[in-house]
Amino acid sequence: MRLLLRQLEFTFPKTDTLTSIVSTLHPVASPRRTTKSPGEGDSDAFGVGRDRDLEMKARELLRQLGAGKLARQVRVEWNPRLQSAAGRADVREKLVSLNPRLHDHSDAEIDRTLRHELAHLLAQFRAGRRRIAPHGVEWRDTCRDLGIADEARCHNLPFATKAYPARFVYRCPNCRQEFPRVRRIRRAIACLACCRKHNGGDFDPRFRLSLTTKL
Repeated sequence: MRLLLRQLEFTFPKTDTLTSIVSTLHPVASPRRTTKSPGEGDSDAFGVGRDRDLEMKARELLRQLGAGKLARQVRVEWNPRLQSAAGRADVREKLVSLNPRLHDHSDAEIDRTLRHELAHLLAQFRAGRRRIAPHGVEWRDTCRDLGIADEARCHNLPFATKAYPARFVYRCPNCRQEFPRVRRIRRAIACLACCRKHNGGDFDPRFRLSLTTKL
């Protein structure tokens, strides 16, 4: 069973999406070397597409921590589809996506976001096939290794947000915890807390979430 939580989004505390990273190595006045990623279309807007400079930074950080294999695979891009999220880490694709609105903020903010997202990729890389919590002890330990020991799980940047009411409510059959969602869940997802408590963190169909309410 593949990991259930593949993408982590760095979002406002009031959302229940997960996290991400970013890093700026040069002053904003110095344009970055960016290229388009597959499927991005023909937009030539500044700060859109793959960022070679940030990839070099990310790879150097990972190599310093002994993750040479991950360093060779990691990619960093600017993704205009991100709205409230400052960034996103796709563990399966080894991809860090950054919000172009970060260009309006300091280089230090971008660098910290990059390290935040890299921590997600590196924590899962170290854990191997074992499932880990998005902001659990493994992530916190990796943040410390990356020089951001006091990192919070959510950012407080003034990005414009649009609130969408939850339309679906799912429930764990074991602990009865409810999980409101804006979109319908299309794949098998189980309660992480119960899987960790009763099955070592591996997927267990006994704790598969079921739809209880459609609002």
